Amino acid sequence: MVRGDLFWGLQGALDRRGLGPVAGVDEAGRGACAGPLVVAACVLRPGDAARLPELTDSKVLTAKARDRVYDRVVQRAVDYSVIVIPAAEIDLFGIHVMNLEGMRRAVSALRNAPGYVLTDGFRVSGLPAPSIPVLKGDKAVACVAAASVLAKVTRDRIMGDLHDVHPHYGFDVHKGYSTTDHSAALNTHGPSPVHRWSYTNVATAAAAHRAPPPHPVVLTVAALENPSVPIRALGPYVGNNERSAAGTAAKSRGGARIS
Repeated sequence: MVRGDLFWGLQGALDRRGLGPVAGVDEAGRGACAGPLVVAACVLRPGDAARLPELTDSKVLTAKARDRVYDRVVQRAVDYSVIVIPAAEIDLFGIHVMNLEGMRRAVSALRNAPGYVLTDGFRVSGLPAPSIPVLKGDKAVACVAAASVLAKVTRDRIMGDLHDVHPHYGFDVHKGYSTTDHSAALNTHGPSPVHRWSYTNVATAAAAHRAPPPHPVVLTVAALENPSVPIRALGPYVGNNERSAAGTAAKSRGGARIS
């Protein structure tokens, strides 16, 4: 866990120079193949470190600890917002595009415009305030860590609810990520309406089950290049999307739209 002056120092420095309030932004669910992408923005009170002793990157906290920190952040934050982007939007526009758009939406949804925005790992254009990316920001900066907790807990709860609707996939355990058990269930049952049908593994399972997508889909180039995905069986419409389900910043190339 990162603690002390370093964890709160960047926000403090910006606040002291009159550039606050400082918002941190982070997401949860970028690498999953089912369920929504959740993006959060959070503004913490300067000097609140002693009141948030457990705060750190959501991925290194236990589920119970995340819930405690979530409640504390909601109680203590000056401002926060949480944006949920459904699989249908990801399938149409791509995970990287919607991740950036989600960050813009999250910052814009704050009650008061921030003076500065800190993002986790990469630059985001089009934000309504000056911003800077912070390498491993969810571990290095308190307000980004707080945003990561808000996003992660919100998404985990959504995936728990989706498990009640689609229990045979095990969303309550793997949260929509491509584990061995999830892949086996996907291959056995085919994809559900909440899967990301543009992803290679989901498109492959859909083709095997001859399942039509529940919404318009633009396949990733990775799916198009995979010989196990019979594009003609899925649909003839041509569109564009990014290279991979991980949302790399590679140049977009042709994709096939299915609907």
